[in-house]
Amino acid sequence: MPQRVVIIGAVALGPKAAARYKRLDPDAEVTLLDRGRDISYGGCGIPFYVSGDVSDASELQTTAFHMLRDAEFFRKTKGVNVRTQTEALAIDRANKTVRVRHLPTGREEDLPYDKLVLATGSRANRLSAPGAELPGVLAVDGMQAAREIRAQVSGGGVSHAVVVGAGFIGLEMAVALTDLWGVETTVVEFRDQVLPGVIGPNLARMVQRDLEQHGVRFLLGQAVQTFEADEKGHLAAVATPSGRLEAELAIVAVGVTPNDELARAAGLTVGRRGGIVVDAQLRTSDPDIFAGGDCVVLPHALTGAQTYLPLGSLANRQGRVIGTNLASDANPAKGRDPAATPPVVGAWCVKLFDRAAAGAGLTLASAKAVGFDAVCVHMGQVDRAHFHPDKGFMSLELIVERGAGRILGMQGVAANGDTLVGKVDVVAALLPSSPTVETLAGLELAYSPPFSAALDILNVLGGAAQNILEGRVRGVQVDEFAALWAERDKTGAPLFLDCRETADASPFMTKYPDDWRNIPQGELADRLAELPRDRELVLVCNTGARSYEAFITLAHAGFTNVVSVEGGMTAIVAAGLGI
Repeated sequence: MPQRVVIIGAVALGPKAAARYKRLDPDAEVTLLDRGRDISYGGCGIPFYVSGDVSDASELQTTAFHMLRDAEFFRKTKGVNVRTQTEALAIDRANKTVRVRHLPTGREEDLPYDKLVLATGSRANRLSAPGAELPGVLAVDGMQAAREIRAQVSGGGVSHAVVVGAGFIGLEMAVALTDLWGVETTVVEFRDQVLPGVIGPNLARMVQRDLEQHGVRFLLGQAVQTFEADEKGHLAAVATPSGRLEAELAIVAVGVTPNDELARAAGLTVGRRGGIVVDAQLRTSDPDIFAGGDCVVLPHALTGAQTYLPLGSLANRQGRVIGTNLASDANPAKGRDPAATPPVVGAWCVKLFDRAAAGAGLTLASAKAVGFDAVCVHMGQVDRAHFHPDKGFMSLELIVERGAGRILGMQGVAANGDTLVGKVDVVAALLPSSPTVETLAGLELAYSPPFSAALDILNVLGGAAQNILEGRVRGVQVDEFAALWAERDKTGAPLFLDCRETADASPFMTKYPDDWRNIPQGELADRLAELPRDRELVLVCNTGARSYEAFITLAHAGFTNVVSVEGGMTAIVAAGLGI
């Protein structure tokens, strides 16, 4: 008898699991349910539809061959029965049925299953501020919301907008509103940096500065107090501690919550902070029920802790795992080994105007929060051969455990996003095998001038981390540089030694004659007598390479109170901390 499989949720994981399973077991009866009208669409493409980069919403629901992935497509090409606008109400595990309701008619029925898949996804978090339900206050929680936002903006009725939340979706929506439509956009974020939790503060400053240069305003460390209405009851303004922001549109992007209520009500194991608990094969605590995507928690490869990562890339890979294991359960005689999903490292990337940001693993703050004795190493370098015309500057931060030198994560910001993502993907692939800085320094990577430098930036970053861990150089990040610079008028303040050529350093020497000194790195060994030994020396160059060489020279000459600015003036300026 064919195995009956019911899949609840038809956006990302559900369709992937259904299609994979039917390819392996064509005789199976697969029913795909979703409470919405739109299925199998690329939710991560919504900001690009709002911006106009994607001209029609249907493009997010088509295959690479321009076929619309609707219910008829799945019936004809995949052999899967799709029931849209159908809500799952309850799971009866004892009788192996799902109670469902057809939303347009209210008709309810029980669907029997042999295996059940929960692909219930997540829902956008809402704000409790007064006025949060006003027309004009929207969350990016599906295609219908995307159409509403696009319609409002393209209709010319929005000149000012507020985006609440500076995470991936919030920043992408700010770019979408500003770039094509010219909407004056302000991002309000409760925490004190953009991309909180996934990137360090110095890289966050670089991202924020680029967005500001394109016209996006920021209010960090603030919360929305109220959403105010006009005389017609539509959104007119957003009130914050800093004042009133005029706005015809407010987009709330303050994270998501896993849809685990069905699982919880059915007695399945759910994480302490929400999310369905699954094993490596993506089985729940009931062996006949699988779950994956935005509704589950998974073990982190570095900490072992249950981690919630609502990423479309994970959902699609997990759909394949579930489809494979459904087939394995249905045909055990074929001896097919169960598929497994590995612990996660949380690889991510985002494009924002002229810059991209990406990362994998832990940030310095998250590494310290779970007990690692960690250090952050910053490196700035062009991403290709320095003589190639397509080169772009890349800033990377490597998070390393002291002692063993184990790599815990890496994040970066760059002009050429494809190159940055390639570097991050390398580290993401290495992280589960506990790589060290020595691994990175000696890693074999493909080389050709249009694609990389002969000594790849990852090799250089690994070597720089080795130097810091072994005490051959003392580095400071740009925020630490800013703190030192702020102390320059006080007694005992450091002297800033510019290791660049005189033409680069002269404007600073003219403006700050008591604090800024210039000795090009190539002349330093012959001019040591010009430097005081009773003041801390802060070494600065363009990227940190020459200041590192200068540090070696000074250390060999007996100077002990010396630090080198990691990333140099390029990082200082990119972070908006120019002097």
